[in-house]
Amino acid sequence: MEPAEFLRTFGITLLTLMGISLVLALLLLVFVWRSVKRLNIPPDATFGETLQLTPISVVLMIDLLDFGLDFLAAPVAWIILDRLGLKALRGVSVVEAFIPLTQAIPTMTLAWIWVRLFPGTIS
Repeated sequence: MEPAEFLRTFGITLLTLMGISLVLALLLLVFVWRSVKRLNIPPDATFGETLQLTPISVVLMIDLLDFGLDFLAAPVAWIILDRLGLKALRGVSVVEAFIPLTQAIPTMTLAWIWVRLFPGTIS
């Protein structure tokens, strides 16, 4: 396979996966919007405390959005998390969106799992 053909195939595959990720994130956003409105997260909650109270669907949605929009996910995630009352998650989400080559790593999901397995280690 020629390098040009490989790059073309790789690019098309990547764009397809990003598009699927974006569609899934938007569908999940509708579900999340309805379920998270009922959460009662204290305004002064830390990142770890907020993750403890946040359902997995929220962090999956943020990770899918990050993969689907790449660095453009930062302002979108900031607005969504602000409107959902999850202000403690905004900073980590934005920093992760701007770090190159981390979009394929589900950072928020891994942090959510870590907080569940080792409570109190992330503040």
